[in-house]
Amino acid sequence: MRPPVSHHRPQTTSPRSDPSRPRASLRTAVVWDVLTDAFDRRVKATGREALDVLDTGGGSGNFAVPAARLGHRVTVVDPSPNALFALERRAAEAGVADRVQGVQGDAHGLFDVVERGGYDAVLCHGVLEYVDDPAEGIGNAVAALRPDGVLSLLAASLGGAVLARALAGHFKEAKRALEDPNGRWGEGDPVPRRFSAEQLTALVEGAGLRVAAVHGVRVFADLVPGVLVDTEPGALDALLKLEAAAAELPAFHSVATQLHVLGETQGAAEA
Repeated sequence: MRPPVSHHRPQTTSPRSDPSRPRASLRTAVVWDVLTDAFDRRVKATGREALDVLDTGGGSGNFAVPAARLGHRVTVVDPSPNALFALERRAAEAGVADRVQGVQGDAHGLFDVVERGGYDAVLCHGVLEYVDDPAEGIGNAVAALRPDGVLSLLAASLGGAVLARALAGHFKEAKRALEDPNGRWGEGDPVPRRFSAEQLTALVEGAGLRVAAVHGVRVFADLVPGVLVDTEPGALDALLKLEAAAAELPAFHSVATQLHVLGETQGAAEA
């Protein structure tokens, strides 16, 4: 089920430094920094140069391709054939096609297409919002981990949605999102479910993992006018640094657009 072993040396270039995608870095920088640190720690703990990474709902490879560029073997599971086609093209363009494999499937039927307990790291990004049972989705992701594995969980934040609707002048929708069990602001809301940091950590701990870190993602990025970031010299770099500084502070978790939780198995926590 996993991609073939590659003997290429890992690349050390981070996607944060990719000059062709400056604005994209605002969405991925905080999560990517946490992930690369987790990957490095797993490499040192296991003695393996390349990790086996599972990216559930990984789409066109926003994280899978950069992880493969670091030398890791990545399996992407996604229900969309179009996304998997884009993943294949993107991996080929990045020169990592031999380290990336796309498989059509979803979180519910995960073990119809991948093996249990076969991965050093599992990415579950933008998945829990759409599954019928978030606890089952997390449980499947954890079951795919090796005894010393790590889980990267990224999901939409309730507080960020409330703040965004309020700042846009949609006060009734903001109040509805605040009171709705799933954090939805109305029938036209494209996101089926949002979470608080407490809800996500409870799901991770309920699946038997230790919560190693919680970060707010896009605390300011979605609130700052794009024209300011694009035209003001040094603004993008300064905003990236601000996002990184605020990400770990609990006071800002409630206003972030997304929340990232890093979970560790007992074996990884003891390594």
